[in-house]
Amino acid sequence: MLYDITRMVKPSLSVWPGDTPFSVQRLLQISDGAAVNLTTLTLSAHTGTHADAYFHYEPGGAHPAAMNLDAYIGPAKVVTVKRRDGGLLPEDFAHVDLTGVRRLLIHSHVSDLPDDEWPSEFPYLTVELIDWLADLGVVLIGLDSPSVDAFDSKELRCHHALYRHTMVNIETLQLRGVPDGDYKLVALPLKLDLACGSPVRAVLRTLEETER
Repeated sequence: MLYDITRMVKPSLSVWPGDTPFSVQRLLQISDGAAVNLTTLTLSAHTGTHADAYFHYEPGGAHPAAMNLDAYIGPAKVVTVKRRDGGLLPEDFAHVDLTGVRRLLIHSHVSDLPDDEWPSEFPYLTVELIDWLADLGVVLIGLDSPSVDAFDSKELRCHHALYRHTMVNIETLQLRGVPDGDYKLVALPLKLDLACGSPVRAVLRTLEETER
């Protein structure tokens, strides 16, 4: 079975306050006599479900085109957490065995919100959790939250901790209806130069499907 865990990109999609909303300009239309429909897209690098590039928070960090693609493809585990707001800690995952997990996708109440509603509260990572997961061998952390750091964070300690461990992150996943468990993740960033992030089309395939 295939699960699409990507937020729908549409003009009403909520974005980080102050960021550029998604919009479409129609340059040519078949209905007006043109041979094709032709559109121009305006959007943020962090529109909807997206992967941060290291350049987002490290001046000399990689742009999306240079990020390690291996991290965005492979076995992943979906885990639901009860915490609705604040920093996630290792004890928030005491109910699950993360031994051998390479990609951790964290499912919270945020996945139940509609695309056009900004979460007034959301769980985010902590440096303690990132260090612990890095020791376990995790290379990617995905959240349905809009950031790995607190909304009002200025130091972005969790972003920088991911960079220190050469881990990558995906934000604003849509995990509603996805059972906890093991899957194959595919969530590739676009081959963008100069950008600080990239929207992704994130999907999960059940392991039974991958074995066929």
